Amino acid sequence: MARNYELDDTDRHILNLLIQDAKMPYTEIARKVNVSGGTVHVRMARLEEIGIVQGATLRIDYQKLGYGVSAFLGIYLQKSSEYTAVVNQLREIPEVVNINFTTGAYGVFARLQCRDTQHLRDVLHDRIQPIEGILRTETLISLEEVLSRSAELT
Repeated sequence: MARNYELDDTDRHILNLLIQDAKMPYTEIARKVNVSGGTVHVRMARLEEIGIVQGATLRIDYQKLGYGVSAFLGIYLQKSSEYTAVVNQLREIPEVVNINFTTGAYGVFARLQCRDTQHLRDVLHDRIQPIEGILRTETLISLEEVLSRSAELT
């Protein structure tokens, strides 16, 4: 991996276009950036090779799929050294869609998507709270997500 790779304005422009629309064809990106399609392809391959671009994801409207409860879970660890073991077990729970190692009160902060509050309760009670290394949890239910985006590069 090349650690000293410096992004230039062309790289940033390409990335910002893809941040806005990850499905945008390279030919359209090339036209907007005023470079060849081959240049976009080579630059994207390089950005993937060095780890700046790490695949692509879908944004899902969980509400429309019947998973209408989005919750944030602050997890207090018994010891910070148990972080890896706890995270490995959380990864096995499909309702856990995001995990962060944090500073502050919580050792781990996670996001869950559940069908309803009973489903959330079952996941918390039966699958998360019994994990060895978790001292306790605090749950926040999101009433509405008003913004979800990747930061544009400047």
